[in-house]
This record gives sequence, structure tokens and C-alpha cells, in this order.
Amino acid sequence: MDSNRKLLNLIGLATKAGKTVSGEFSTEKAVKTGKAWIVIVSEEASENTKKMFANMCAYYRVPIYYFGNKEELGHAMGKQFRASLAVTDEGLSKAMMKLMNANGGREYESK
Repeated sequence: MDSNRKLLNLIGLATKAGKTVSGEFSTEKAVKTGKAWIVIVSEEASENTKKMFANMCAYYRVPIYYFGNKEELGHAMGKQFRASLAVTDEGLSKAMMKLMNANGGREYESK
């Protein structure tokens, strides 16, 4: 199984466990309230969205990654399209970061 699939499965697992929030508003709230361990933004997200999350994550020292398309992220969460999500569980976040780092994922700030 490739690491992209593994990552999407982890996102699904985290969602089932109630450890993810998605959508711009909820993701932003999780970052600003210190609940987010990692933010994942779709590679298809608009430049404005990417820039907003990059700046916010840098300021709050939350790792941010660009991964997948909106459909993949949404599907992994059992929802429609999703351009952004935050993971609120430390262990799951670390597992995801490990996968993305091994896969050459692009990261900005880290905790």
C-alpha cells in the first residue's frame, strides 16, 4: 500500500475517532485555540487559502502540509470536498507527519 493511501486511511481513522476538524472556519478555530497538532491543506486549495493557513500556522507554530486533492481529503473523511483539515490528536498527527516527511511532503513550520 502506498504512503498516500496510508495517509488517507489515517485521516479516515482520525475522523472516525472524532480527532479531526475540517473546513476553513473549523480548521482556523482549532489552530487558534491550540487544539490542532497538524494542518493539512489540499494542493488544489486557492493561493489565498494556502497563504492564510501558512501564515497562521507559522504564527501559532503548527506544522502545515499540502497534500492531495479536495476530493481525496473529503472522501477520506466521509464527506464532500475538503480543502483544509486539522488533526487534534498528537499521536495520529505524528504518524501522519512521519508518512508525509518520508514521502517528501512539504512542511512549513514545526512545533
